[in-house]
Amino acid sequence: MPKTNFRKIATPRIEPGRNYGWPVITYGVNYGWGTKIGEGTQKVGMEQPLYYWDPSIAPSGMSFYSGDQFPQWRGNLFVGALKYQLLVRLELDGDRVIKEHRLLKEKLGRIRDVREGHDGYLYLLTDEGNGRLVRLETRND
Repeated sequence: MPKTNFRKIATPRIEPGRNYGWPVITYGVNYGWGTKIGEGTQKVGMEQPLYYWDPSIAPSGMSFYSGDQFPQWRGNLFVGALKYQLLVRLELDGDRVIKEHRLLKEKLGRIRDVREGHDGYLYLLTDEGNGRLVRLETRND
């Protein structure tokens, strides 16, 4: 699935021979015009996304969490959001998203990338003029 289809999340496994739709089917709209992209949202022989945002959050960068720093988040998918300046945490049950959490809304700016470090922490990269690399840590209050 190309990265250009910002409203779709790559499935946990991309399977050979499947058509993931872009740019024929999408839930996206053209920037500036708001017109639909492609032929619609469904077409025979094309896969649906597991999850999408409408309106789009402009997802950018994602990471499945498998570390030890946040054991309660193990197996969750984290997605940066440019449009709403937040971090999304998606709780998964197999191939299904069962809950969405919106974190750090307008606290850091536009989150360009999300990665799990070798140390088990989550790292966020912002893309503001004074962009930062931020390490998420637990609060001890």
